[in-house]
Amino acid sequence: MISIKPKKGNLLIAEPSIIGDLSFNRSIVLLADHTAEGSIGFILNKPLKYTINDLIPEIDSNFKVYNGGPVEQDNLYFIHKVPELIPNSIEISLGIYWGGDFSKVAELISEKKLNEKHIRFFLGYSGWDADQLEYELKSNSWVVTENIYKKEIIEKNCKAFWREKMLEFGGEYSIWSNAPENPSLN
Repeated sequence: MISIKPKKGNLLIAEPSIIGDLSFNRSIVLLADHTAEGSIGFILNKPLKYTINDLIPEIDSNFKVYNGGPVEQDNLYFIHKVPELIPNSIEISLGIYWGGDFSKVAELISEKKLNEKHIRFFLGYSGWDADQLEYELKSNSWVVTENIYKKEIIEKNCKAFWREKMLEFGGEYSIWSNAPENPSLN
């Protein structure tokens, strides 16, 4: 598989070869930042058994919370596509924004002005030090692709996302699309 150079807004698709990695096995990561100092991203396809209300009881909502990655899993992060509603957001790319005024987010949720098509919450994030991601790319842990979904990626069904990408890549990747998550269970 030929990968493009990583940049903010790209997707990292976990190679089938990283089976033993609990955090990144079958992960799809949105790169929120990528510089010479390192990279930050959020795993898009690993929902947790928590809702935002489980973590912040004052917010009466059942928005799902996702495992963003193994770093700082005691912190809540979010991406969204409504910067006009959430001040102090940082654009990732293609109409996707990261962070912003959380008190405004809580207010918008309680007023029913935000729904899960607008925002996605994560516990933790995925992080790489300088050159670490490049090393992982050279060792064939990831495939980097454009985000063809643009801001609609927030609405993407996560359950079959990795499998869809394997089928899209074709060739030897197609075989992995139907393999069990743990091949020893095959």
